[in-house]
Amino acid sequence: MAQTEYRQKRFERPPGATEILLIRHGESRAATAENPFPLVMGHGDPELHPNGREQARRVGERLKGHPIRAIYVSNLRRTSETAAPLAGHLGLEPVVDPDLREVFLGDWEGGVLRIKAAQNDPVYLRMQEEQRWDVIPGGESHEVLMARLLRALGRIHSKHPDELVAAVVHGGVVGSILAAATGARPFAFNGCDNGSISHIVMVQGKILVRRFNDTTHLRDEISSASGQMT
Repeated sequence: MAQTEYRQKRFERPPGATEILLIRHGESRAATAENPFPLVMGHGDPELHPNGREQARRVGERLKGHPIRAIYVSNLRRTSETAAPLAGHLGLEPVVDPDLREVFLGDWEGGVLRIKAAQNDPVYLRMQEEQRWDVIPGGESHEVLMARLLRALGRIHSKHPDELVAAVVHGGVVGSILAAATGARPFAFNGCDNGSISHIVMVQGKILVRRFNDTTHLRDEISSASGQMT
């Protein structure tokens, strides 16, 4: 009599769940003290660097064969510019959700964070040690950030049960969502690469993590000088 075998199975999306591909925007232009980023609702709003446009093209090529039903972006142009190639392949109009915007950096908006980080500013070092954005004067607290991100994810989930969607967002957003999903320290997943793909599943009020910082499509890196700070 043959024995019953119980084999390992591949992951299957639970009924009613929403799969979300969290795509970090492509590299944005360099920050300088003389040419700060323009602001949108107080947030720095740089355009993509040429590297970022190439990263966006590669994201589009990587995902154009996937059954993506919607594309979400923040109200900052580096996300809509990154989403454009994929949206063109799929014939979709990206949906703007301002709650998906990057962490608010208070007095360090407009590119100042990058400068402070390069200088090893004491406040920047304290921010990293305490893993709190609101160490920056006027910076957004973890609680306020997560409240708006969970609102946005909840809206996406309610509109797309049993579907796959893409959300082109920011490094701080990806890091915060994955940290919350896994119970990790707030900055544990910060620093995902520009143009990278992370993958979560929303189901029954929970967030399942399937993938983080997938850069297969970027392996022959465009430039070794590519920046990674917001």
